[in-house]
Formats: sequence, structure tokens, C-alpha cells
Amino acid sequence: MKTLSFCLLFLLSLSYAFSQDSTEVKAIKITIPRLTEKYNFVEEVEIPIRNNLDSLTSSKIDIKSEFWDTTIYNPYKNIIVEYPIKIAFNDSSYASPVPHKKVITSRYGWRRGRPHKGIDIDLVTGDSVVSMLDGIVRFARYSRGHGKTVVVRHYNGLETTYAHLSHIAVKANDSVSKGQFIGKGGNTGRSSGSHLHLVTSYRGEYIHPEYLFNLDDSNNIRSEQLWVTRKWTRPVYHSSRGLAKLTLFTSKEEALASLEKERKVYVVRKGDTLSRISKRNSTSIAAICRTNKIKRSSTLRIGQKLILDL
Repeated sequence: MKTLSFCLLFLLSLSYAFSQDSTEVKAIKITIPRLTEKYNFVEEVEIPIRNNLDSLTSSKIDIKSEFWDTTIYNPYKNIIVEYPIKIAFNDSSYASPVPHKKVITSRYGWRRGRPHKGIDIDLVTGDSVVSMLDGIVRFARYSRGHGKTVVVRHYNGLETTYAHLSHIAVKANDSVSKGQFIGKGGNTGRSSGSHLHLVTSYRGEYIHPEYLFNLDDSNNIRSEQLWVTRKWTRPVYHSSRGLAKLTLFTSKEEALASLEKERKVYVVRKGDTLSRISKRNSTSIAAICRTNKIKRSSTLRIGQKLILDL
């Protein structure tokens, strides 16, 4: 019976300690009953505790330590990034930026003679838009072309951009959690209809969002660790009408080995045109012309060798 009473008193002491404001509690103060006939109480015992919230925060890198500019859309303009780029994730999933099925109306790639450096996701003006991952808002204001825009820098260095919003619900330097509301979708800026223009970038280098994220209903991050080659940062290697063949590199060795394979020699055959060659090899006409220093109007010769960046 004495043992039971002792346990009950001890549990009541712990319950009282944890009922206090967790942000202020630095230690647990309890009183322990002495096992005597009269249950005389000894002095309070103080047990220091560790604040889990503080430990989680301190374990994250200081993403504001460099190139933190809340007024410029891209503060990395003069930075040279070394390839391949390593992107690591602490989670296996992301929060869908829109509350409904993600219908992609235009992909990352070459579009109407210009680079399209993001993914367009269909929505209705006023639809909620949320942050895909934990992070800190670096940019939340109107940007020429993008309209009302929010840029969130995440703890792995990746930045996600949410453009053409009708309303911005956060401000620069706000900490946001995965799935947190950051604004409403819209049609501001240079846009022909309401949609979310989603951009992923690392130190100013645009990355094909579908190389990192599976944009179906699974909301899966493709791998805990990904190495990004130049192919997946250059729109000219892709078409905005469809996703190029996806080859993920989960180690630096794989990425470096692939660099030799990304350039292919193509021998022109009878009936070939630049359009047919580009579609057959999942590259763009602009990329073929640039690499081989030819024009779109150039006449192809049977047996001519073209260098293709794949």
C-alpha cells in the first residue's frame, strides 16, 4: 500500500511539472515522499530537462547566413555552381502546393522559343497554396513577370517559388512548416490564365521540379539524396509538353559517370529533319542548333554528324 501511494504522488508531481508552459520550463521540480509511517516530504528535487523544440531548431543549418535578400528574386546571379549538385531531404514526402489533384498544364522546358523554368499547375483564383517543405520565407512581394510571389528557402538549401498569386499570406523572414498556408492562387503578372507557376532552384540554378518531386497523388520525394546534373537545370534539354526520360542519380559517382553519356553523336539519315531528330531524342531544336552551331533553316546532309546533349 505504501508503494502504491508513493507511485501516485510521484506521478502527480510529474503531471504538475509538465502542465506548465513548455517554452519556459527548464527543469522539473518534484517532491518525493519519504517512505516512513508519516510520509514526511523531503525538499523539492529539480531535474533539468531539454527543450525538444530548441534542439530541433538548433540542429538545422542557418539558411539565412548567406545571400539572404528579401527584396531580390534571385540573389545568386553572380554565383558559379559546381556540378553535379547534391540535394538531400530529411523527409520522404512533400505537401502538395494545391489542395486538389495536380494537373500540369505546362512542364519545365523549351516553350514557344523561350525557356520555361518551372511547372504550371492548374487552379482557380482563390485556391489555397501551401509550402511544400519546412523553411523560411525569403521573398514575399510583387515580382515583374511572376506577379505576387512567395519564395521559401528550405533547410537543405533548396528554394521553392510560388508565383502568379492573387494574395500573399506571409512576409519575409517568417518560418513556415510543410503544408502551411502561404497565399492564394491567381493570375497576377505575365500570365494568360489562373495557375500556379512552381519553381525549384538551388543557389540560383533552376532545377526541373519533376526530377526532385513525383507530382502525382503520392506526393513522394523521389529520393532521400539526389545528384543533379546540368541536363536537369537547362530548359533547352526538355520540352514543356512532356516529361523527358527520368534517370535519377543517387550518388556522386553515378552522376559523374553519366556526364560522358549525356552527349551523343547522331548520324543524319534520309528523311531526317531537326524537328524529327529532336522529338526522337527528347531534346530541343534550339539545343541541337546551339551545340552544333547551325541555324533552324540549315539544310541537313545524309551522313552529317550532330552532337546531341541529352
